[in-house]
Amino acid sequence: MTLPPATTPRTGSCQCGKIQFTVTGDPDYPHTCSCKDCQRLSGAPMMSWVSFPLDGLTWHGGSEPTWHYTWPDSRRGFCPTCGSQLCALDDGAASIAVTLSALGNPPDLIPVNQSFRETAVPWLPQVPDTRHHPDR
Repeated sequence: MTLPPATTPRTGSCQCGKIQFTVTGDPDYPHTCSCKDCQRLSGAPMMSWVSFPLDGLTWHGGSEPTWHYTWPDSRRGFCPTCGSQLCALDDGAASIAVTLSALGNPPDLIPVNQSFRETAVPWLPQVPDTRHHPDR
């Protein structure tokens, strides 16, 4: 699957609107994740993510996320007011992962894979791996 090029900036926010952001650049690897952290942080069977170049991220409204490390080198950004999970950022990374829900679940960003299938709930169908594999 080829993602559409980033022709216009995309905007997003937390549920209460205190934290707002714009991302520009080509979206990369929209996917769902069923790791225990995503399950616990979201209160759901999975979270959905898409990455954008970090240098294309702008926070608006005077607020930025509060950060919480879930791995030794990876932290999650959330709104301290409403608790919305907004993003994930690895130390030293050139891109930031944004939750699809913070972007309003745009119809052109369809998950192409599911991470941590081994901890996925058994009662929900898994997202098929639809990435282009040149060796197949």
